[in-house]
Order: sequence, then C-alpha cells, then structure tokens
Amino acid sequence: MARYIGPVCKLCRREGEKLFLKGERCFTPKCSFDKRSFAPGQHGRTGQFSRGRESDFARQLRAKQKARRVYGVLERQFRRYYGKALRSTGLTGLILLQFLETRLDNVVYRLGYAQSRSQARMLVSHGHFYVNGRRTDVPSFLVSPGDQITVRPGSLQGSFFKELGDRAGNTNVPLWLERNLNTLSGSMVRKPERSEIDGNLNEQLIVEYYSR
Repeated sequence: MARYIGPVCKLCRREGEKLFLKGERCFTPKCSFDKRSFAPGQHGRTGQFSRGRESDFARQLRAKQKARRVYGVLERQFRRYYGKALRSTGLTGLILLQFLETRLDNVVYRLGYAQSRSQARMLVSHGHFYVNGRRTDVPSFLVSPGDQITVRPGSLQGSFFKELGDRAGNTNVPLWLERNLNTLSGSMVRKPERSEIDGNLNEQLIVEYYSR
C-alpha cells in the first residue's frame, strides 16, 4: 500500500492554502502554514506566489495536485480513478470527486471517527472497522449507498474508541451519511452531491489536465 510519508505541512505551503491534513493541529498556532505561508524551498518567498498570471497548465496541475493531497492519493491511483470516471455515465469531474469522497478512509473521517484522513487511513488499515459485518482493512474500498460501517467489537475496548463518541459528537456529519454515536456506527445513505463536496476543489481543471 503506497502512501506519502513526507512532511504534510509542506504540501499545504506548496498549494498556498491550508489543506487541514493534520486535523486539530491545523487550527492551533502550531500550524506551520500560519508561520510560513510561502512555498517550500529556497525560492519559496520569491517563487510561485509572487509571480504574475499563472499559465493554464499551471492552474490545471495545481488543481489536480490539491485534490490528490487532500484525499491522500498518489498519482497512479488518482489517474485510475479518473479513467474509471471517464468510462462512467455522467459528469466526469463530479464522478471523480464522488469516488474520492466514498473511499472508506474518507467516510470514516466524514463520520467524525478520525481527526484527519491520514488518521482514518491508519485506523482502517489496522482493521478497526467493519463494512457490512466484514473486516475491511483497505482504505481505498469504495463505500456504496446502504453500506454499514461499524467499529470492530474488539477495538471498542481500546482507550481511543472509548473516548471516540465524545470527540465525534463535536463534528457535523454530511447529509449523505448517517451516524449512530451510541454504537459507533454509520451508513451511507446516498452518493454525495457536488454542493456537499469541498468547494475549493476544481474538478473542471482536473478534467482539462488529463484531457490534454
């Protein structure tokens, strides 16, 4: 299972905005982006964010890279999602974002059972969640409407999950999901609509990038 293991704060600085990759830390003064909001590298202060108008290719690339980094997906897998969306019926960009949103690690994050997508990915890969009663340790598993996500019974005895209900209660759940804090479970009601997906992502530019 390939994943990015470098410093994630540099990714936020490279995109020029907070991607909230570290959960609660991103809302504290410790956030590296608040201290150094310029791009990483020796030319960061005088590079990307101080130049004039970006080229079309640069804007397309940045849109693609931002989506990849928000969901923690590497290039090869992201390209496969795009190819699958391209072969599907409907708006390619919207279907691509729906694939990313319905990944199991993202659903666990959206349910409030993890502070960040990276933490959700770790919890899923360690086998702490069931999907429809079956242990599922693949973060990229695509959840479908009607699927039930529950915490593995053996994991409920851990200190993390004993306190999870109180922490998760402070987060809002999107309308396309349902959550039961008493049983630490949730379900997918329907596919997310575009208005329920991160508005800072520009799927049209992503489609243009891969259509070159």
